[in-house]
Amino acid sequence: MLSQWAQPVAEGATPAALLIMAAPGVAGLLLMWRDDPPVRLGLLCFWALATGAAAGLTGGVGGAAPGLVALPLAAGIALDHPRFGEDRLTHVGGLASALAVVCGLISNGLNPPQPPMAALTALSVLLSLVALATAVRIAGAARAERERQALAAAAETQAFLHGQPSLALMIEADGRVLAAYGAAPPALSVRDLVEQGLVAAVHGPDRPAVAAALARAAGGQDAEVVFAPRQALDRRVGLVLRRLPGDPPRLAAQAFDAAAQYARELRLEAARAEAEAQNAGKTRFLATMSHELRTPLNAVIGFSDIMRQGLFGPLPERYADYAESIHQAGGHLLALINDVLDLSKIDAARYQLALEEFDARDPVSEAIALMRLQAADKGVELAGVLPEAPLPVVADRRAVKQIALNLMSNAVKFTPAGGSVTVTLEGLDDAVELSVADTGVGIAPEDLQRLGRPFEQAGGADQRAQGTGLGLSLVRSLTELHGGRTVIDSTLGEGTAISVRLPNARTD
Repeated sequence: MLSQWAQPVAEGATPAALLIMAAPGVAGLLLMWRDDPPVRLGLLCFWALATGAAAGLTGGVGGAAPGLVALPLAAGIALDHPRFGEDRLTHVGGLASALAVVCGLISNGLNPPQPPMAALTALSVLLSLVALATAVRIAGAARAERERQALAAAAETQAFLHGQPSLALMIEADGRVLAAYGAAPPALSVRDLVEQGLVAAVHGPDRPAVAAALARAAGGQDAEVVFAPRQALDRRVGLVLRRLPGDPPRLAAQAFDAAAQYARELRLEAARAEAEAQNAGKTRFLATMSHELRTPLNAVIGFSDIMRQGLFGPLPERYADYAESIHQAGGHLLALINDVLDLSKIDAARYQLALEEFDARDPVSEAIALMRLQAADKGVELAGVLPEAPLPVVADRRAVKQIALNLMSNAVKFTPAGGSVTVTLEGLDDAVELSVADTGVGIAPEDLQRLGRPFEQAGGADQRAQGTGLGLSLVRSLTELHGGRTVIDSTLGEGTAISVRLPNARTD
């Protein structure tokens, strides 16, 4: 029954098989030049299905058109693309041709063998040979074009590398040079680098630094080092290193002339040394002058104090006023000179802290007592908030008192009558914190960054005339000598709070 049904189908199968094979052929002509791997793979799958159907209709290699079974292999060779991997579509085409042979064998088993058609058989074989030859030629031409493009790109890259103004190196982790491109810095020979290695071209004292940079780069970190070439010790060469992907580790390096950079660093170092020398000279001058000025100034203050108290008899009212003014001006000038002297000692690293253990409440209480009369004269309320229990601390007692006096003096000075100044002392886990808060004029945000530097003041001309800008600078310097820090919090028109935190608190 099956053979009776298949017989009429097989009689007209050859024309139908040729029509089926024409469809992927036309599609191949339209799409094979598209550089799109998915489209090429889809076209080859279509061709494999069509060839299987055609082989089933014609009997495969034993049928009327045996050459059809080789067409998927030819298509695979022609459509192969480097992005598929090595000959992937060629292998797929070979499997499709094998599938067509199997379909032909199955067809011969189901249908009686047809009489051979010599002309069609010869034509199909000839066409398949032509298709295979054409496919091989197309594939070879494509491969040759890819190789040409790769060589052109490599030549362009080589020209770019050799034409760059610096020297590019590929080196091993131990400094052995594998390749060199570009212009070498003066006094650095490319031939010596390639023959002897990088480390051999470096001046002896600089070799440990270069070896350390190589080790860092081999470990995956970018590294940079400057060294003197062994052949020219007056020159400097900069080297930037980076690890390349792969194992064993290889490094990409760029060598450039660092003479200008080195000369600039020398000039900067010389300028810095000169500036430090000038600053040290200025500090020594201020310290000497301050010391020389204090001796006659103490005499002026002492004699004016005797005169204003009338110890040797009363003075006329006008002279008494003059003596009072001389005493006040002398006291202000002495405080200024003391501040300058302390700052100059700190700048010259000659200020020695006299560390001792004491109750932090004592110097703060003494400072409050000294400032209470001045605050009362100005109409400012001065209040102290101190802990009831002793607060032992290891610090310089005189410095702590000076810090408290300077903070309170500034607060009282810039707080109008009717305002208040609050001094708070408390012990923290590992520090003692002294805070002075006032309800004065406050500090503008743009002035906060400048405060704390010598002679820097905030506010308008009337406020600047009330001080010298040394008080807060001395506070910050003394605090930093103790390893502490100063924090300023202020709102313009509302007041200022300055906190000084000194470490090494003793709370046991």
